[in-house]
Amino acid sequence: MTSDPHGHHGYDDLREEHTISVVLYLILSLLTCFLFDIYWNYRQMEACNDLLGRDEFRFWRWLLLVLITFGIYHFFYQYQMGRAIVEIQDRSGAPTTDGLPVLSVVATLLGFGIVADCIHQLEINRLVE
Repeated sequence: MTSDPHGHHGYDDLREEHTISVVLYLILSLLTCFLFDIYWNYRQMEACNDLLGRDEFRFWRWLLLVLITFGIYHFFYQYQMGRAIVEIQDRSGAPTTDGLPVLSVVATLLGFGIVADCIHQLEINRLVE
């Protein structure tokens, strides 16, 4: 895959742009009482949008809906992010993590949404390697 005049990224660009150190981002999230996790979710939305080739996720809409629903919308978002990653895996011929959408919601319901973010990032990293 190469860059084209329409702004599509090449694989090297995607690797460089979307490969994130899960350990580093986890530590930064913990050190900032999870404020950094908001940025991490933004980066994951951008990665999935690039890999899907469409604007599936919009950060400001997500943030607004999370705030006005007192966090309830985030459960739906976690499901959607897991579903999008499985779709990308399927399209690329990679092994699919079929239970990812439900696992993401369950982890978030149990108060471990950061675990879902770690798993999402590991899967994104595998896709762009």
